[in-house]
Parts: sequence; C-alpha cells; structure tokens
Amino acid sequence: MYSKEEQKEISNLTDSLLKQKESFFKKENPVEELSLLKRVVLFHDWRYYILSEPLISDFEYDSLFKLLQKIESENPDLITDDSPTQRVGGGITDDFPPVAHLLPMLSLDNSYSSEDLNNWKTRLERFVKEQDITFTAEPKYDGSSIALVYENDKLIRVATRGDGQSGEEITMNAKVLKSLPLKAAFSRYGIHKAELRGEVLISKEKFEQLNNQRLEEGLTLLANPRNAASGALRLKDSSEVSKRSLEAFIYQLAFAEDSSGNNLLLEKIPDHKSSLDILYSLGFKIPKKEFGHFQSINEVVNFCAGWEEKRDAYPFEIDGIVVKVNEYKYQQLAGSTSHHPRWAIAYKFKARQATTRLERIEFQVGRTGAVTPVAKVSPVSLAGVTVTSISMFNEDFIKDKDIRIGDKVLIERAGDVIPYVVKSLEDVRDGSEKVIEFPDSCPSCHSKLTRPEGEAVSRCINALCPAQLVEKLIHFVSKDAMDIRGLGESLIKRFYEMDVLKTIPDIYTIDFDKVRTLEGFGEKSVENLEKAILKSKKAPLYRLIFGLGIRFVGLRTAKNLAAEIEDLNELTVLTEEQLLEIEDIGPKVAGSILDFFSVDENKAMIQRLEDLGLNIVSDKSSLKQENLPFSGKTFLFTGSLETFSRKEAADLVESLGGKTISAVSKNLNYLVVGASPGSKLTKAEKIEEISILSEEEFKNMIETINK
Repeated sequence: MYSKEEQKEISNLTDSLLKQKESFFKKENPVEELSLLKRVVLFHDWRYYILSEPLISDFEYDSLFKLLQKIESENPDLITDDSPTQRVGGGITDDFPPVAHLLPMLSLDNSYSSEDLNNWKTRLERFVKEQDITFTAEPKYDGSSIALVYENDKLIRVATRGDGQSGEEITMNAKVLKSLPLKAAFSRYGIHKAELRGEVLISKEKFEQLNNQRLEEGLTLLANPRNAASGALRLKDSSEVSKRSLEAFIYQLAFAEDSSGNNLLLEKIPDHKSSLDILYSLGFKIPKKEFGHFQSINEVVNFCAGWEEKRDAYPFEIDGIVVKVNEYKYQQLAGSTSHHPRWAIAYKFKARQATTRLERIEFQVGRTGAVTPVAKVSPVSLAGVTVTSISMFNEDFIKDKDIRIGDKVLIERAGDVIPYVVKSLEDVRDGSEKVIEFPDSCPSCHSKLTRPEGEAVSRCINALCPAQLVEKLIHFVSKDAMDIRGLGESLIKRFYEMDVLKTIPDIYTIDFDKVRTLEGFGEKSVENLEKAILKSKKAPLYRLIFGLGIRFVGLRTAKNLAAEIEDLNELTVLTEEQLLEIEDIGPKVAGSILDFFSVDENKAMIQRLEDLGLNIVSDKSSLKQENLPFSGKTFLFTGSLETFSRKEAADLVESLGGKTISAVSKNLNYLVVGASPGSKLTKAEKIEEISILSEEEFKNMIETINK
C-alpha cells in the first residue's frame, strides 16, 4: 500500500509532528494540515492493524490521534467520512435491517481427508478439462462472516452472512474495526463498485483477556472466540464493539465492476491470487503469509496436513483450510450448485469435540453474588485435557438448549479456552433425564435470590453470604490485586472455616502465633506470609481499588480511577457526572461505583484499612509512567520463558514504566529471548537499535532496579 519512499517520508513527518505537536499547525491552511495529520494516523493504523509492525509507541500514537480530534473539533466543517476519528463508536443502533448481498454467499462443501480432496479434483475435471489449473489454499477462519460493499472508493455497507442471500446491515459497528479501511483506492484498478467477503475474528490472546476482564466484573464468560466476534457485531452500542479488539481478514473479492457495469473479474483480474494482491495493496488485512498457491492437489494435501499440526500455535481460531481453483475462468466453468461453489471446498480439521454424560448440576456463588450453574460430567478427554466440570452460564442458557440431568451432551473446547456445551443429544434420551431446577435461594446462605432487570444472572444480595465473603477474600489477595503471596485460595478457605479470616481487614490482624501452631506451618512459611501481608500495605492505590471487588471495575478502570484522585476517600464523594468524565467509565460502571461507596459498611471497611496502615494515596506519577526506569522503553518477549510467564514479564515491564509491543521494528528497544526463539530473534539481529537480552539478563536488570 505504501512504497518504501512513502513510508520513509511519513516516518519523518511523524517525527516532526511528535516534536512540534500543536505548534506544527499554523492554521494558515487547515485543509492541508489536517490532510497531513490524517495521512500520518492512517499510515500508523496500517502498520499496526494490517502488518502488526508498529513504528511508534501506543502513547505516541494516542497523542497524534488526540491532536487530530482536537484540530477537527476546531474545524468541524473539514471532518471527512474517511478520517480515522470517524471510527470511534458511540452510535446506538435500534435494529439491524436486512440487506441483499450483491452475489449469494454460498456455503462450502466439506472434505476430511486426502482422499476427499482427490475426489473433489476428479469431480472438477468433469467441468474443467484444462491441464493448467492451479489451486490456492488459506486458513478457514472460525469467526463471523461479513460482506462489504465499496462504491466510489468508500465503504458504504457491511452486512452479516445471514441466509446467504441477504444478511443484517452492521455498517456502524463494522466501521470501528481499524483493520477495515473506510476508504480504499479501488478506482486505481478501474473498479467502481466491489463486494468483498471476510471474517471478523478475535485473537485467542484478546479473547482470554476479555474473559478475564468479564470475570473481574462479575459478567458471564463468553463461550469461545467465534461467539465473542459474532455477538459483538450485533451489539447495539458501537462503542462497546470497539472494546472487543476485533479484526477483519478479507479473503475474497467476490464482485467488481467498472462505472459502465462491466464485470472486471475474469476480464481485468485473472485469478483469486491477483485479487488478494490488489486488496493487500489497498490496505486490507488478507491471509498473505498464510496463503498457498499450488500446481497440484498433492501439494494442497501437504499444506493442509501442515496446518492441522500447527493450528494451535496460530493466534486465531481456524477449523480447516479453504481450497479453491485459482483461475476465474475455471471457476466460471465449474459453476455452483444451489448450496456451494464446485470450485472451492473446505478441508476440515479433526473435530475437537466429544460426548459425555451430564451427571449433576452444582450451583456456585461468586464474589459479586452471581449464582452460576456448573455441569458435572463424566470425565472425558478433550483437546489434551480431562474435562469434568463445565460452566452453564445461567438459567436461560440451560432452558434455551433444553439441557437435562442425565443427558448425553456434545461438548467442545476451542483452543485453550473454556469447555462449552454445544447441545444435548435429545435423540438418545430414555426418559430418565430430569429437568434442571434453578434454585430460588442462595446455595450458600439460603437468602432469596434476585434477578435484576435486563440481566441473565440471578444474584444473592446478602452482604454476609459466606460464599461471597470467601470469593472476595480470594480476589483481594490475588496477583493483580494486593498480590499477597502464600495466601492462596485453599488457605483462605481454611482460615475462613477456622474463623481466622472473615472480612478483608482481618487479613491485617491475623494472629501469627496462632498460625504457627497449625499443622503444615513452619517458622519460615509464617515469616514469609507475614512479610507478604506487610508488603501489600504499600501496594499502589489502583491495586487496592481493584481488590475491593467493585462490580464492573476491572484492573484498567481501577488504574484510571487512581490516576484521577488524590486518595481513596475521594471516591466516596465523586458525583456521577464527575465519574463519567474519567476514561472508560460509562453509566453502568459509574452506577456500580456510586452504589459501592453509598454502603456504610464499605466506607467503614475503607476507614479500617486506612487505620491498619494500608496505602490509600494515589501515586499519579507512577500511573502516568513518568520518571520510572523503563519510561519510554519498549520490550518484546520471544521463546519459552522459565522464570516468568509472559504475562508476569509484561506486568513487570509495565510496573516500571515500559510497554510491551507485538512485533519487531526499529521502535523496539529490548528483545528478551527465551528457549526456542522464533523468527523475531533473526529479524531483531538485523536492527542495530535493538538490544537482545537473555532471560537471565532481563531478570538481573529487574533485580538491579528493585534493589
């Protein structure tokens, strides 16, 4: 999309902008100045979202983006539809009207073996006699299919697949996806109107982060990345869609015509591979590195087998490989049935599903009072793990799927995410199955359950519910909260049963002499526990805010809150209007914070924690990452680490003011190399500015700083 000369030019322009900021704009020619700034931001969007090779830090990008927003707000008549600022969601959609696709989105026929692929080629030969036929192969993404229409170079419509003939229009939601250009120079290739096909996805890593955040906020976990992507596209608030970190891979140019209505596929664009090259040149995210072009079906078979082996290492969920005839003239000869094109087929990977028996349902109470049904199933091996428990989310989930105790159920486990009940196998029921009865009282304290309007989860609202108290204690001491090492879940439960711990402040009044008398506690373990508890008193305020377990307040929100206040007591007097001015806080979160601090017992607990010596003062300089050892430095980790997990290492970097980035570029300061590093090391060795550290050197660096 950008030549080397253009990239160098824009990089230099970026440096000038970052140095001069607002003084760059003399307001003598705001049209030209805005055009330059939009060009810079769009370029860095392309580097980050399409190539995954950013050239500037997130902070630097944010400063450029905010500058663009400011200049546009001062010159609203100069805002254009293709400005990067127009991606920011905020519109509310009442419904998703049906729209017809320009061409039907047919299904694909399936194959499961090399024999199936060879049989498909034999069937093709009935329609395509030529010997120079070639094949393409690319991952079959397991996400949500979309159709995009561009006209006069502008994105005018995005729709779901629907029934293949028509789908639901989701244009407003799709526009927040930064991997979708709002404007693309199709006219460069003589294309007046085009329809593209793609798949909206969420990476495995982002999906795990999303579920962890939902867990922190007491929300129902999402079943798998596919559901997370498809569900997000139909959210009514596009600003919520933008929080899902969705990406769109475009895998087909299905329709292209010039201004006279002539079909350009076949006449001007000869094959599928050429069309993808065009799309890539226009700034679309395509399966470029994952794409294969082959002369024989045997090469295709080997490609499919290779991907089946490495599918788990791929960042996105894929459930097979799509094999196509490359040449459009041969696609036309092969034609289609009413169900699928004859010129394409899906090679499906071995299913990661299993069947088992649902033996019973247990109801668990979380720290926010949410009551979750958990299916206890006959042990079954699935994707390398033995599954015995599966979350059933809520009462509606059970009723919608008509799942009963005693049912034989089909379960799946996509990648490394949670097991999920796909359906019950009604055809094999023998009449002994029992309808699942959802309790109307709390399984722990027997208080009456309530189900707030608009929520799918029933809750226990008894503040003294034992199950909630235990879960709140476990959350408070967890790694992302107060990080009290040695005080894990099993010990919390043991101390609770012994009346050593009942409330959060009790943690700081533990009778260690009594603990020393307990079985399994030596002097060293008691000493370490005491030190960990004392150390937590000095934890940054955001950790304490997060540890309080306020509903909907995750780690990021806790940091944003701590950055805006002087001390914790300030939260007890902030108004809804003041809370809504804080980054990432909407009405739901603001309401939850107000509710929490309106409870006298909660305010008394905070006072008690302050009296016990806990830090309630905000260290704003730390939160803004100024004057810290790694301030302005970027890190990337490759290979297997032994001392830290990737997340622990990234947390260390962030706590010291640094950032982790996802790709090797000249913007990277340190590459930390573990065992069996990949191609990132080879690439980094060619860039003089990057310092390459072993895991031991990184560990020593951290220890030196912390001395």
